[in-house]
Amino acid sequence: MNPPIVISAPTEHPVGRHGSQPFIAADVGGTHARLGLVHVRPGGKVDVLAYHRYACAEFPSLAAIIDDFAKTHGADRTHVVVAIAGRLEGDTLINANLPWPVSLERTRREAGVAYFALLNDFEAVACAMPYIDVAAMTRVCGPLQAGDGPALVLGPGTGFGASLCLPRTLQQGVPLRVLASEAGHAALAVGTPREIALLGRLLQRWPHVDNERVLSGPGLVNTYTALCELDGVAPRLDSPESIAAAAQAGSDVQALESLRLFCSLLGSLAGDLAVTFGADAVYLAGGIPAQIRPFLLESDFAARFRNKGVLGEVLARVPVWLVDHGQLGLVGAAAWYYERHSGF
Repeated sequence: MNPPIVISAPTEHPVGRHGSQPFIAADVGGTHARLGLVHVRPGGKVDVLAYHRYACAEFPSLAAIIDDFAKTHGADRTHVVVAIAGRLEGDTLINANLPWPVSLERTRREAGVAYFALLNDFEAVACAMPYIDVAAMTRVCGPLQAGDGPALVLGPGTGFGASLCLPRTLQQGVPLRVLASEAGHAALAVGTPREIALLGRLLQRWPHVDNERVLSGPGLVNTYTALCELDGVAPRLDSPESIAAAAQAGSDVQALESLRLFCSLLGSLAGDLAVTFGADAVYLAGGIPAQIRPFLLESDFAARFRNKGVLGEVLARVPVWLVDHGQLGLVGAAAWYYERHSGF
């Protein structure tokens, strides 16, 4: 996504050096929208006072979800900040996974919002990281301590999110700097004969096979279907949940291989991006890694992460953490908003 967009009518911001008045923050993905009535304490600690998860497909628009939340929880809708997947082109959000189009001005108007801010979902996730307790994380590989350099945040879920959290400046009042990216739409890089065969099969369906075609929930289905075709067997499973469950139970050969390939390719991509940006730490978020935690920890993820030739020794010193926090994007959206309006 390009820089965050703010659409507003004249109104006072609800945050200051002494914290915030409660406002609505949201994290909207292709499957679920998570909305919270939030309060930010001085220093940026986010308290979620009310929370509701919505199935996006059950509502006609983002505005309808915001309206329902405000009515249900009696939330003031003067200020709303939304973390959402996609790329902004003018007033329109480009996203392949949402069930409805998003217009910034129409959403603000239909939801009755005075101040409306929209930012990339993984920019929000990166903004949340300084406020997440290390106890809520699981080390996947690497040392226990990270360096002071950039931190990479990756998240395979309905799509594939990625952002880079830059080192915080010592200058007072300067917000955390985050580089949002569309790495999910970069071309998939493979590294074994079986992965080459998989890529060849997927190229028969799409002229451009990006990371999201494999490293996402729908991507897990794509991999499973392609492997079944390569092996000459009929697919028995048709959802990410059923494939992941069968893989972890060992009840379906192609499902097991699909999840193994998922972990391997995720490790490879994480290593590529860590090398590209000189990351000192990597955080795995998104819906899938937390759901397959034991499988991921026993997989080839770490080996593929470090398999970067002469830079393997460098990546061996980069910790990779799994973050399991269901309100990460929501907390990050609130923190992003607070840092830009509090003069902290």
